[in-house]
Amino acid sequence: MDVKEITKHLTNRSEEDIKLVEEAFTFAEKAHAGMTRYSGEPYMNHLAAVGKILAEMGMGPRTISAGLLHDTIEDTEVTPEDIKNKFGEEILFLVDGVTKLSSVRYYGSDRHNESLRKLFVATSQDIRVLIIKLADRLHNMQTLQYVPAEKQLRIARETLEIYVAVAHRLGMGKIRKELEDLSFAYVYPEEYKRVKQLLESKTGKSNELLEKERKILQKRLFDAKLLDFNTSYRVKGLFSLYHKLKRKDWDIDGVYDLLAMRVVVNTVEDCYRALGIIHELWRPLPGRMKDYIAFPKPNGYKSIHTTVTTPNGVIMEIQIRTRKMHHEAEFGVASHITYKDHTVSGNTSSHSAKFMSLIPSLFRPFTWKNGAEDHFQTRTTPHQDKIPRWISQIGNMYTNKEKSSTDDFIEDIKKDFFSNRIFVFTPKGDVVDLPVGATPVDFAYAIHSEIGDHTAGAKVNKKLVQLETELRNGDIVEIETKKTAKPTKKWLNFVKTSMARKHIKTAIGEGD
Repeated sequence: MDVKEITKHLTNRSEEDIKLVEEAFTFAEKAHAGMTRYSGEPYMNHLAAVGKILAEMGMGPRTISAGLLHDTIEDTEVTPEDIKNKFGEEILFLVDGVTKLSSVRYYGSDRHNESLRKLFVATSQDIRVLIIKLADRLHNMQTLQYVPAEKQLRIARETLEIYVAVAHRLGMGKIRKELEDLSFAYVYPEEYKRVKQLLESKTGKSNELLEKERKILQKRLFDAKLLDFNTSYRVKGLFSLYHKLKRKDWDIDGVYDLLAMRVVVNTVEDCYRALGIIHELWRPLPGRMKDYIAFPKPNGYKSIHTTVTTPNGVIMEIQIRTRKMHHEAEFGVASHITYKDHTVSGNTSSHSAKFMSLIPSLFRPFTWKNGAEDHFQTRTTPHQDKIPRWISQIGNMYTNKEKSSTDDFIEDIKKDFFSNRIFVFTPKGDVVDLPVGATPVDFAYAIHSEIGDHTAGAKVNKKLVQLETELRNGDIVEIETKKTAKPTKKWLNFVKTSMARKHIKTAIGEGD
Protein backbone atom coordinates (compact mmCIF):
# COMPACT_ATOMS: atom_id res chain seq x y z
CA MET A 1 0.00 0.00 0.00
CA ASP A 2 1.30 3.43 -0.94
CA VAL A 3 1.36 6.09 1.78
CA LYS A 4 -0.97 8.22 -0.34
CA GLU A 5 -3.69 5.66 0.34
CA ILE A 6 -3.44 6.79 3.96
CA THR A 7 -2.84 10.53 3.65
CA LYS A 8 -5.77 11.04 1.27
CA HIS A 9 -8.09 10.34 4.22
CA LEU A 10 -6.57 13.06 6.44
CA THR A 11 -9.17 15.61 7.46
CA ASN A 12 -7.15 18.80 7.05
CA ARG A 13 -4.35 17.52 4.80
CA SER A 14 -1.90 20.27 5.69
CA GLU A 15 1.64 19.87 4.38
CA GLU A 16 2.89 19.34 7.93
CA ASP A 17 0.35 16.59 8.60
CA ILE A 18 1.13 14.78 5.35
CA LYS A 19 4.85 15.07 5.99
CA LEU A 20 4.54 13.58 9.48
CA VAL A 21 2.61 10.54 8.24
CA GLU A 22 5.01 10.07 5.33
CA GLU A 23 8.00 10.18 7.68
CA ALA A 24 6.40 7.63 9.99
CA PHE A 25 5.60 5.39 7.02
CA THR A 26 9.19 5.55 5.73
CA PHE A 27 10.63 5.01 9.21
CA ALA A 28 8.45 1.93 9.78
CA GLU A 29 9.23 0.58 6.31
CA LYS A 30 12.97 0.73 6.99
CA ALA A 31 12.66 -0.66 10.52
CA HIS A 32 10.64 -3.68 9.34
CA ALA A 33 12.60 -4.24 6.10
CA GLY A 34 12.84 -7.95 5.27
CA MET A 35 10.20 -8.96 7.84
CA THR A 36 7.21 -10.96 6.64
CA ARG A 37 3.89 -12.15 8.07
CA TYR A 38 2.49 -15.70 8.14
CA SER A 39 0.97 -15.02 4.72
CA GLY A 40 4.42 -14.32 3.29
CA GLU A 41 3.59 -10.70 2.52
CA PRO A 42 5.83 -7.87 3.80
CA TYR A 43 5.16 -6.95 7.42
CA MET A 44 4.77 -3.35 6.34
CA ASN A 45 1.46 -4.29 4.72
CA HIS A 46 -0.03 -4.80 8.17
CA LEU A 47 1.24 -1.47 9.49
CA ALA A 48 -0.03 0.36 6.42
CA ALA A 49 -3.43 -1.29 6.84
CA VAL A 50 -3.60 -0.15 10.46
CA GLY A 51 -2.68 3.38 9.40
CA LYS A 52 -5.39 3.38 6.76
CA ILE A 53 -8.05 2.13 9.20
CA LEU A 54 -7.16 4.95 11.60
CA ALA A 55 -7.20 7.51 8.80
CA GLU A 56 -10.62 6.32 7.62
CA MET A 57 -11.90 6.81 11.17
CA GLY A 58 -10.83 10.45 10.93
CA MET A 59 -7.98 10.17 13.41
CA GLY A 60 -5.25 12.82 13.32
CA PRO A 61 -1.73 12.51 11.92
CA ARG A 62 -0.12 11.72 15.27
CA THR A 63 -2.44 8.82 16.00
CA ILE A 64 -1.99 7.53 12.44
CA SER A 65 1.78 7.85 12.78
CA ALA A 66 1.70 5.96 16.06
CA GLY A 67 -0.35 3.26 14.33
CA LEU A 68 2.31 2.94 11.64
CA LEU A 69 5.02 2.73 14.29
CA HIS A 70 3.18 0.63 16.86
CA ASP A 71 5.30 -2.53 16.41
CA THR A 72 8.70 -0.92 15.99
CA ILE A 73 9.76 -1.03 19.65
CA GLU A 74 8.52 -4.58 20.16
CA ASP A 75 9.69 -6.20 16.92
CA THR A 76 12.73 -4.26 15.65
CA GLU A 77 15.97 -2.72 16.86
CA VAL A 78 14.27 0.68 17.22
CA THR A 79 14.41 2.04 20.78
CA PRO A 80 11.99 4.35 22.59
CA GLU A 81 14.71 7.00 22.43
CA ASP A 82 14.77 6.69 18.65
CA ILE A 83 11.01 7.31 18.45
CA LYS A 84 11.22 10.21 20.88
CA ASN A 85 14.07 11.91 19.01
CA LYS A 86 12.40 11.54 15.62
CA PHE A 87 8.72 12.03 16.42
CA GLY A 88 8.43 13.51 19.90
CA GLU A 89 7.12 12.46 23.29
CA GLU A 90 3.45 12.25 22.37
CA ILE A 91 3.88 9.71 19.59
CA LEU A 92 6.32 7.76 21.78
CA PHE A 93 3.66 7.74 24.53
CA LEU A 94 1.11 6.23 22.13
CA VAL A 95 3.51 3.68 20.65
CA ASP A 96 4.70 2.66 24.11
CA GLY A 97 1.10 2.26 25.28
CA VAL A 98 0.26 -0.09 22.41
CA THR A 99 3.52 -1.99 22.98
CA LYS A 100 2.59 -2.61 26.62
CA LEU A 101 -0.82 -3.92 25.61
CA SER A 102 0.84 -6.30 23.16
CA SER A 103 3.44 -7.58 25.61
CA VAL A 104 1.17 -10.20 27.20
CA ARG A 105 0.26 -13.31 25.24
CA TYR A 106 -3.12 -14.85 26.00
CA TYR A 107 -2.37 -18.53 26.65
CA GLY A 108 -4.25 -19.01 29.90
CA SER A 109 -7.01 -17.55 32.01
CA ASP A 110 -4.75 -15.58 34.35
CA ARG A 111 -2.76 -14.06 31.51
CA HIS A 112 -5.95 -13.39 29.61
CA ASN A 113 -7.40 -11.44 32.53
CA GLU A 114 -4.15 -9.68 33.27
CA SER A 115 -4.04 -8.45 29.68
CA LEU A 116 -7.54 -7.04 30.06
CA ARG A 117 -6.38 -5.20 33.16
CA LYS A 118 -3.46 -3.70 31.26
CA LEU A 119 -5.75 -2.73 28.42
CA PHE A 120 -7.91 -0.53 30.62
CA VAL A 121 -5.12 0.87 32.75
CA ALA A 122 -3.31 2.00 29.61
CA THR A 123 -6.39 3.53 28.03
CA SER A 124 -7.33 5.32 31.21
CA GLN A 125 -4.37 7.53 30.36
CA ASP A 126 -5.09 8.01 26.65
CA ILE A 127 -8.04 6.62 24.72
CA ARG A 128 -6.07 6.76 21.46
CA VAL A 129 -3.97 3.82 22.65
CA LEU A 130 -7.09 1.66 22.63
CA ILE A 131 -8.25 2.97 19.25
CA ILE A 132 -4.89 2.03 17.71
CA LYS A 133 -5.11 -1.37 19.35
CA LEU A 134 -8.60 -1.93 17.93
CA ALA A 135 -7.37 -1.03 14.44
CA ASP A 136 -4.44 -3.42 14.89
CA ARG A 137 -6.77 -6.20 16.02
CA LEU A 138 -9.17 -5.60 13.13
CA HIS A 139 -6.50 -6.14 10.50
CA ASN A 140 -5.11 -9.15 12.37
CA MET A 141 -8.58 -10.69 12.27
CA GLN A 142 -8.92 -9.88 8.57
CA THR A 143 -5.81 -12.00 7.96
CA LEU A 144 -6.37 -14.67 10.62
CA GLN A 145 -6.64 -17.44 8.01
CA TYR A 146 -2.85 -17.31 7.58
CA VAL A 147 -2.13 -17.79 11.29
CA PRO A 148 -1.34 -21.36 12.48
CA ALA A 149 -4.55 -23.22 13.34
CA GLU A 150 -3.59 -23.72 16.99
CA LYS A 151 -3.50 -19.93 17.49
CA GLN A 152 -6.63 -19.03 15.56
CA LEU A 153 -9.16 -20.06 18.21
CA ARG A 154 -7.32 -18.27 21.02
CA ILE A 155 -7.06 -15.01 19.05
CA ALA A 156 -10.67 -15.16 17.83
CA ARG A 157 -12.05 -15.94 21.29
CA GLU A 158 -10.05 -13.13 22.83
CA THR A 159 -11.42 -10.82 20.15
CA LEU A 160 -15.01 -11.76 20.95
CA GLU A 161 -14.57 -11.60 24.72
CA ILE A 162 -12.58 -8.39 24.95
CA TYR A 163 -12.29 -6.32 21.81
CA VAL A 164 -15.86 -6.71 20.53
CA ALA A 165 -17.21 -5.72 23.95
CA VAL A 166 -14.89 -2.71 24.14
CA ALA A 167 -15.76 -1.56 20.61
CA HIS A 168 -19.44 -1.79 21.49
CA ARG A 169 -19.04 0.25 24.66
CA LEU A 170 -17.12 2.87 22.68
CA GLY A 171 -19.95 3.02 20.13
CA MET A 172 -17.65 1.89 17.31
CA GLY A 173 -20.31 -0.06 15.43
CA LYS A 174 -18.45 -0.62 12.19
CA ILE A 175 -15.42 -2.19 13.86
CA ARG A 176 -17.55 -4.14 16.33
CA LYS A 177 -19.64 -5.78 13.61
CA GLU A 178 -16.64 -6.75 11.53
CA LEU A 179 -14.77 -8.16 14.53
CA GLU A 180 -17.86 -10.17 15.52
CA ASP A 181 -18.35 -11.78 12.14
CA LEU A 182 -14.64 -12.44 11.63
CA SER A 183 -14.39 -14.17 15.03
CA PHE A 184 -17.66 -16.08 14.76
CA ALA A 185 -16.44 -18.60 12.17
CA TYR A 186 -13.47 -19.61 14.36
CA VAL A 187 -15.08 -19.64 17.81
CA TYR A 188 -18.40 -21.28 16.87
CA PRO A 189 -17.78 -23.01 13.51
CA GLU A 190 -20.87 -25.26 13.56
CA GLU A 191 -23.21 -22.44 14.59
CA TYR A 192 -21.60 -20.22 11.96
CA LYS A 193 -22.42 -22.75 9.21
CA ARG A 194 -25.99 -23.15 10.47
CA VAL A 195 -26.67 -19.42 10.60
CA LYS A 196 -25.12 -18.85 7.19
CA GLN A 197 -27.26 -21.57 5.61
CA LEU A 198 -30.43 -20.25 7.28
CA LEU A 199 -29.73 -16.72 6.11
CA GLU A 200 -29.02 -17.77 2.53
CA SER A 201 -32.18 -19.87 2.37
CA LYS A 202 -34.31 -17.04 3.75
CA THR A 203 -32.95 -14.01 1.93
CA GLY A 204 -32.07 -15.54 -1.45
CA LYS A 205 -31.47 -12.72 -3.89
CA SER A 206 -31.71 -10.12 -1.14
CA ASN A 207 -29.45 -7.54 -2.79
CA GLU A 208 -31.67 -7.45 -5.87
CA LEU A 209 -34.78 -6.99 -3.71
CA LEU A 210 -33.19 -4.25 -1.63
CA GLU A 211 -31.91 -2.38 -4.67
CA LYS A 212 -35.41 -2.41 -6.17
CA GLU A 213 -36.98 -1.04 -2.97
CA ARG A 214 -34.21 1.53 -2.60
CA LYS A 215 -35.01 3.04 -6.00
CA ILE A 216 -38.69 3.27 -5.05
CA LEU A 217 -37.79 5.06 -1.82
CA GLN A 218 -35.37 7.43 -3.54
CA LYS A 219 -38.05 8.52 -6.01
CA ARG A 220 -40.57 9.14 -3.23
CA LEU A 221 -38.07 11.22 -1.22
CA PHE A 222 -37.28 13.30 -4.32
CA ASP A 223 -40.98 13.79 -5.05
CA ALA A 224 -41.43 15.03 -1.47
CA LYS A 225 -38.63 17.60 -2.07
CA LEU A 226 -36.26 15.93 0.38
CA LEU A 227 -33.33 16.17 -2.00
CA ASP A 228 -30.10 15.93 0.00
CA PHE A 229 -29.83 12.36 1.27
CA ASN A 230 -27.93 9.11 0.87
CA THR A 231 -29.35 5.60 0.94
CA SER A 232 -27.71 2.21 1.42
CA TYR A 233 -28.73 -1.29 2.46
CA ARG A 234 -27.32 -4.36 4.18
CA VAL A 235 -28.08 -7.93 5.18
CA LYS A 236 -27.86 -8.60 8.93
CA GLY A 237 -24.46 -9.68 10.27
CA LEU A 238 -24.09 -13.37 11.02
CA PHE A 239 -23.04 -13.08 14.67
CA SER A 240 -25.80 -10.61 15.47
CA LEU A 241 -28.28 -12.91 13.74
CA TYR A 242 -26.94 -15.89 15.72
CA HIS A 243 -27.78 -14.21 19.04
CA LYS A 244 -31.23 -13.21 17.84
CA LEU A 245 -31.97 -16.71 16.55
CA LYS A 246 -31.03 -18.19 19.94
CA ARG A 247 -33.59 -15.90 21.58
CA LYS A 248 -36.24 -16.94 19.06
CA ASP A 249 -35.65 -20.72 19.18
CA TRP A 250 -33.98 -20.57 15.77
CA ASP A 251 -37.13 -19.30 14.05
CA ILE A 252 -35.73 -17.02 11.36
CA ASP A 253 -39.25 -15.93 10.36
CA GLY A 254 -39.40 -14.08 13.68
CA VAL A 255 -36.41 -11.91 12.81
CA TYR A 256 -37.60 -8.67 11.20
CA ASP A 257 -34.29 -6.90 10.64
CA LEU A 258 -32.63 -9.45 8.36
CA LEU A 259 -32.76 -6.81 5.65
CA ALA A 260 -32.15 -3.17 6.42
CA MET A 261 -32.00 0.11 4.57
CA ARG A 262 -30.38 3.29 5.81
CA VAL A 263 -31.35 6.86 4.98
CA VAL A 264 -28.79 9.54 5.87
CA VAL A 265 -29.94 13.18 5.79
CA ASN A 266 -28.68 16.59 6.86
CA THR A 267 -30.71 17.54 9.92
CA VAL A 268 -32.77 16.06 12.73
CA GLU A 269 -35.84 17.72 11.18
CA ASP A 270 -35.13 15.87 7.93
CA CYS A 271 -34.98 12.58 9.89
CA TYR A 272 -38.56 13.00 11.04
CA ARG A 273 -39.68 14.19 7.61
CA ALA A 274 -38.14 11.07 6.08
CA LEU A 275 -39.91 8.91 8.68
CA GLY A 276 -43.27 10.37 7.69
CA ILE A 277 -42.57 9.84 3.98
CA ILE A 278 -41.51 6.23 4.58
CA HIS A 279 -44.59 5.42 6.66
CA GLU A 280 -46.77 6.91 3.96
CA LEU A 281 -45.01 4.80 1.32
CA TRP A 282 -44.82 1.49 3.20
CA ARG A 283 -46.87 0.06 6.05
CA PRO A 284 -45.00 0.13 9.37
CA LEU A 285 -45.21 -2.91 11.63
CA PRO A 286 -46.90 -2.07 14.96
CA GLY A 287 -44.56 -1.59 17.89
CA ARG A 288 -41.45 -1.71 15.73
CA MET A 289 -40.56 2.01 15.70
CA LYS A 290 -37.73 3.12 18.03
CA ASP A 291 -36.60 6.71 18.39
CA TYR A 292 -32.96 6.65 19.49
CA ILE A 293 -32.60 10.31 18.52
CA ALA A 294 -34.93 11.48 21.27
CA PHE A 295 -33.48 8.87 23.62
CA PRO A 296 -30.01 7.59 22.58
CA LYS A 297 -28.62 4.19 23.48
CA PRO A 298 -26.19 4.05 26.43
CA ASN A 299 -23.16 4.05 24.10
CA GLY A 300 -24.37 7.27 22.47
CA TYR A 301 -25.96 5.70 19.38
CA LYS A 302 -28.61 7.90 17.72
CA SER A 303 -30.98 6.95 14.92
CA ILE A 304 -34.63 6.28 14.17
CA HIS A 305 -35.50 2.64 13.51
CA THR A 306 -38.74 1.52 11.92
CA THR A 307 -39.73 -1.83 10.40
CA VAL A 308 -41.94 -1.80 7.32
CA THR A 309 -43.45 -4.22 4.86
CA THR A 310 -43.60 -3.33 1.16
CA PRO A 311 -46.16 -4.29 -1.52
CA ASN A 312 -43.47 -6.60 -2.91
CA GLY A 313 -43.58 -8.65 0.28
CA VAL A 314 -40.27 -7.41 1.64
CA ILE A 315 -40.01 -6.87 5.41
CA MET A 316 -37.08 -4.65 6.34
CA GLU A 317 -35.80 -2.34 9.00
CA ILE A 318 -35.12 1.25 8.00
CA GLN A 319 -32.63 3.39 9.91
CA ILE A 320 -32.82 7.16 9.57
CA ARG A 321 -30.06 9.43 10.86
CA THR A 322 -28.06 12.57 10.13
CA ARG A 323 -24.58 12.44 8.63
CA LYS A 324 -23.08 13.32 11.99
CA MET A 325 -25.04 10.54 13.68
CA HIS A 326 -23.93 8.11 11.00
CA HIS A 327 -20.25 8.93 11.49
CA GLU A 328 -20.67 8.57 15.24
CA ALA A 329 -22.49 5.24 14.82
CA GLU A 330 -19.67 3.93 12.64
CA PHE A 331 -16.69 5.17 14.67
CA GLY A 332 -18.13 6.03 18.09
CA VAL A 333 -15.75 7.63 20.52
CA ALA A 334 -13.14 8.06 17.78
CA SER A 335 -15.48 10.44 15.96
CA HIS A 336 -15.47 12.77 18.98
CA ILE A 337 -11.73 13.07 19.40
CA THR A 338 -10.70 16.59 18.51
CA TYR A 339 -7.26 17.72 19.47
CA LYS A 340 -4.61 20.14 18.30
CA ASP A 341 -2.16 18.06 16.31
CA HIS A 342 0.85 20.35 16.28
CA THR A 343 3.55 19.69 13.70
CA VAL A 344 6.17 17.25 14.86
CA SER A 345 9.29 16.79 12.78
CA GLY A 346 13.01 16.27 13.22
CA ASN A 347 13.94 16.45 16.88
CA THR A 348 10.99 18.59 17.88
CA SER A 349 9.11 17.21 20.86
CA SER A 350 5.68 18.40 21.87
CA HIS A 351 3.30 16.56 24.15
CA SER A 352 -0.19 17.99 24.00
CA ALA A 353 -1.97 17.34 27.29
CA LYS A 354 -5.30 18.78 26.23
CA PHE A 355 -5.93 16.79 23.10
CA MET A 356 -9.41 15.42 23.65
CA SER A 357 -12.99 16.50 23.76
CA LEU A 358 -15.17 13.41 23.99
CA ILE A 359 -18.88 14.16 24.19
CA PRO A 360 -18.42 16.86 26.85
CA SER A 361 -22.06 16.82 28.00
CA LEU A 362 -21.82 13.09 28.67
CA PHE A 363 -18.39 12.69 30.19
CA ARG A 364 -17.56 16.01 31.83
CA PRO A 365 -16.81 16.00 35.58
CA PHE A 366 -19.77 16.73 37.83
CA THR A 367 -20.10 19.34 40.53
CA TRP A 368 -22.23 18.66 43.58
CA LYS A 369 -23.39 20.52 46.62
CA ASN A 370 -23.18 19.54 50.28
CA GLY A 371 -19.43 19.84 50.52
CA ALA A 372 -18.15 17.20 48.11
CA GLU A 373 -17.57 19.35 45.05
CA ASP A 374 -14.01 20.38 45.86
CA HIS A 375 -12.93 16.76 46.22
CA PHE A 376 -14.74 15.71 43.09
CA GLN A 377 -13.43 18.47 40.86
CA THR A 378 -9.84 17.49 41.58
CA ARG A 379 -10.25 13.74 41.34
CA THR A 380 -9.21 13.38 37.69
CA THR A 381 -6.21 14.28 35.58
CA PRO A 382 -6.50 16.42 32.42
CA HIS A 383 -6.48 13.19 30.41
CA GLN A 384 -8.97 11.30 32.55
CA ASP A 385 -11.74 13.88 32.57
CA LYS A 386 -11.88 13.75 28.77
CA ILE A 387 -12.45 10.02 28.36
CA PRO A 388 -15.50 7.82 28.95
CA ARG A 389 -16.21 7.53 32.65
CA TRP A 390 -16.44 3.72 32.54
CA ILE A 391 -12.87 3.40 31.25
CA SER A 392 -11.35 5.85 33.73
CA GLN A 393 -13.20 4.11 36.57
CA ILE A 394 -11.63 0.78 35.66
CA GLY A 395 -8.20 2.34 35.36
CA ASN A 396 -8.51 4.09 38.71
CA MET A 397 -9.82 1.02 40.52
CA TYR A 398 -7.26 -1.43 39.19
CA THR A 399 -4.03 0.47 38.57
CA ASN A 400 -2.48 -1.28 41.57
CA LYS A 401 -2.73 -5.00 40.93
CA GLU A 402 -2.17 -5.76 44.62
CA LYS A 403 -5.45 -4.10 45.59
CA SER A 404 -7.67 -6.74 44.02
CA SER A 405 -7.51 -10.28 42.78
CA THR A 406 -7.71 -11.13 39.11
CA ASP A 407 -10.96 -13.05 39.74
CA ASP A 408 -12.51 -9.95 41.33
CA PHE A 409 -11.32 -7.85 38.42
CA ILE A 410 -12.76 -9.97 35.64
CA GLU A 411 -16.04 -10.47 37.50
CA ASP A 412 -16.37 -6.72 38.06
CA ILE A 413 -15.62 -6.00 34.42
CA LYS A 414 -18.26 -8.41 33.16
CA LYS A 415 -20.86 -7.28 35.68
CA ASP A 416 -20.34 -3.52 35.56
CA PHE A 417 -18.98 -2.52 32.23
CA PHE A 418 -20.00 -5.10 29.65
CA SER A 419 -23.56 -5.55 30.90
CA ASN A 420 -26.51 -3.58 29.60
CA ARG A 421 -26.36 0.04 30.65
CA ILE A 422 -28.85 2.77 31.51
CA PHE A 423 -28.65 6.55 31.38
CA VAL A 424 -29.86 8.53 34.37
CA PHE A 425 -29.58 12.26 34.91
CA THR A 426 -28.54 14.69 37.61
CA PRO A 427 -30.92 17.59 38.28
CA LYS A 428 -28.62 19.75 36.12
CA GLY A 429 -28.92 17.40 33.16
CA ASP A 430 -25.55 15.66 33.45
CA VAL A 431 -25.65 12.00 32.45
CA VAL A 432 -24.54 9.07 34.59
CA ASP A 433 -23.92 5.72 32.89
CA LEU A 434 -24.86 2.73 35.12
CA PRO A 435 -25.59 -0.99 34.73
CA VAL A 436 -29.19 -2.17 34.52
CA GLY A 437 -30.62 -2.67 38.01
CA ALA A 438 -28.52 0.10 39.57
CA THR A 439 -29.93 2.01 42.53
CA PRO A 440 -29.65 5.56 43.88
CA VAL A 441 -26.73 4.36 46.02
CA ASP A 442 -24.87 3.21 42.89
CA PHE A 443 -25.63 6.60 41.37
CA ALA A 444 -24.28 8.40 44.45
CA TYR A 445 -21.00 6.49 44.40
CA ALA A 446 -20.67 7.07 40.66
CA ILE A 447 -20.74 10.79 41.39
CA HIS A 448 -18.23 10.68 44.26
CA SER A 449 -17.32 8.37 47.12
CA GLU A 450 -18.16 11.05 49.72
CA ILE A 451 -21.62 11.49 48.22
CA GLY A 452 -22.13 7.74 48.51
CA ASP A 453 -20.74 7.50 52.03
CA HIS A 454 -23.09 10.25 53.29
CA THR A 455 -26.23 9.35 51.36
CA ALA A 456 -29.30 9.90 53.52
CA GLY A 457 -32.09 9.75 50.95
CA ALA A 458 -32.95 9.98 47.30
CA LYS A 459 -35.51 11.46 44.96
CA VAL A 460 -36.24 10.01 41.55
CA ASN A 461 -38.16 12.31 39.23
CA LYS A 462 -38.78 14.60 42.24
CA LYS A 463 -40.39 11.83 44.32
CA LEU A 464 -38.85 10.33 47.45
CA VAL A 465 -37.88 6.70 46.92
CA GLN A 466 -36.24 3.90 48.87
CA LEU A 467 -32.48 3.62 48.40
CA GLU A 468 -32.88 0.10 46.93
CA THR A 469 -35.19 1.37 44.14
CA GLU A 470 -34.04 0.22 40.68
CA LEU A 471 -33.36 3.16 38.39
CA ARG A 472 -34.70 3.30 34.84
CA ASN A 473 -33.48 4.92 31.67
CA GLY A 474 -34.15 8.66 31.79
CA ASP A 475 -34.69 8.97 35.55
CA ILE A 476 -33.63 12.24 37.15
CA VAL A 477 -31.94 11.43 40.44
CA GLU A 478 -31.26 13.70 43.41
CA ILE A 479 -29.16 12.52 46.34
CA GLU A 480 -29.73 13.97 49.80
CA THR A 481 -26.65 13.85 52.02
CA LYS A 482 -26.00 14.32 55.73
CA LYS A 483 -22.65 14.43 57.51
CA THR A 484 -23.97 11.92 60.05
CA ALA A 485 -25.24 9.46 57.43
CA LYS A 486 -23.17 6.31 56.92
CA PRO A 487 -23.36 3.18 54.75
CA THR A 488 -24.95 0.09 56.27
CA LYS A 489 -24.39 -3.59 55.61
CA LYS A 490 -27.91 -3.72 54.15
CA TRP A 491 -26.73 -1.67 51.17
CA LEU A 492 -24.59 -4.61 50.01
CA ASN A 493 -27.81 -6.55 49.35
CA PHE A 494 -28.98 -4.23 46.58
CA VAL A 495 -26.09 -2.26 45.05
CA LYS A 496 -25.04 -3.35 41.55
CA THR A 497 -21.71 -1.69 40.87
CA SER A 498 -18.43 -2.99 42.22
CA MET A 499 -17.37 0.60 42.93
CA ALA A 500 -20.27 1.08 45.36
CA ARG A 501 -19.68 -2.35 46.90
CA LYS A 502 -15.98 -1.67 47.53
CA HIS A 503 -16.62 1.71 49.15
CA ILE A 504 -19.42 0.31 51.34
CA LYS A 505 -17.26 -2.58 52.54
CA THR A 506 -14.47 -0.15 53.39
CA ALA A 507 -16.86 2.12 55.28
CA ILE A 508 -18.33 -0.71 57.38
CA GLY A 509 -14.96 -2.29 58.04
CA GLU A 510 -15.16 -5.25 55.65
CA GLY A 511 -12.77 -3.91 53.04
CA ASP A 512 -9.63 -5.71 51.84
